[in-house]
Amino acid sequence: MKKVFNAKGSANEQGWHSNTALCVNLKTLLRSDRVMKSGREYPGVLRRDVECEEFRYDEHYTFVEMLPWLTRRNPRIYQGKYITITRRPNGELRLNFKPLKIDKDFSVVRYALGVSNELMHALEGLVDN
Repeated sequence: MKKVFNAKGSANEQGWHSNTALCVNLKTLLRSDRVMKSGREYPGVLRRDVECEEFRYDEHYTFVEMLPWLTRRNPRIYQGKYITITRRPNGELRLNFKPLKIDKDFSVVRYALGVSNELMHALEGLVDN
């Protein structure tokens, strides 16, 4: 009997973790090599793209290699009008509020809604429910 495993299926008896996606389409945008080399680590950002009928698999990802001198200690993974989100070396996400500009047109309600909308938009692609 042949078993097919996917990201949603359970395959613990085969050694796969529950958060392992086996069937994905990965597009790489590399700066240093033409093709990824086995065993080499590449600094960069992996992004989950929207599902598209154009691709064979349900999941499509794009990896963009960053130049070594652009790699930061806590890279920004989201930058909006009100907040930024950075990733710490241990993988935790950190929310940072940009400086608050209070002038004659400032509205607490408009500011709170703006922060809330940005937070929902940013975390939607970063955190799985």
